[in-house]
Amino acid sequence: MTVSSHRERVLITGGGAGIGAATAERCRADGFEPIVIDRVVDHVPGGIEADLSNVSATARALAKALEGGPITRLVNNVGVVVPAEAEAQTLEQFDLAYALNLRCSLQCMQALLPGMKEAGFGRIVNMSSRAALGKDLRTAYSATKAGLIGMTRVWALELGKFGITANAIGPGPIRTELFDRANPPDAPRTQAIINAVPVKRVGTPDDVAHAVSYLLDARSGFVTGQVLYVCGGMTVGVAGV
Repeated sequence: MTVSSHRERVLITGGGAGIGAATAERCRADGFEPIVIDRVVDHVPGGIEADLSNVSATARALAKALEGGPITRLVNNVGVVVPAEAEAQTLEQFDLAYALNLRCSLQCMQALLPGMKEAGFGRIVNMSSRAALGKDLRTAYSATKAGLIGMTRVWALELGKFGITANAIGPGPIRTELFDRANPPDAPRTQAIINAVPVKRVGTPDDVAHAVSYLLDARSGFVTGQVLYVCGGMTVGVAGV
């Protein structure tokens, strides 16, 4: 079976808003059919509603997504930020971050993997974060996003022989609705964030979607196990060479 015998579908978790929605739109522009799983999908054509923090709900959503046949491209985008100082981070918050930021990605990969193996082709993009390098008030978030990078590297090693690549993206500050609520445009803290970015602006969801598009492309088969930081240069001097 060849790749061309499949409909070019892309599964995107958390694709109802923000980076996920921009990724879905970019996938449509690239000629793919995005299959979105999210908690709210009223405005998403063909969206599948599910609480991805729940194992059983995730399994049901994945089964529904696969009713149309194998899916050989996956964007593990869903995630949650639970800010707290280390001593105040609750175990409930940590469990939620683990479920959405890490466990869900593994569950989605395992569900799609048989189809990818059969096709001899697959593209997996995991949405990590610059916070994986360390950030205050982010114990649960940083730990799970760093874990996602670790999983990405293992998948790259194990799945490459099947024609499957696995890469991660580490967004920096991205202007989403959530970001704007936490960082009003006129606030000094927001200006401080912008001043810390070498390109002197906050990123957009489209910036991240463009990076995802590259890694999903069939021509990107010699790039795997990598982390692409979409951060305006903020990781320079922080991330390893």
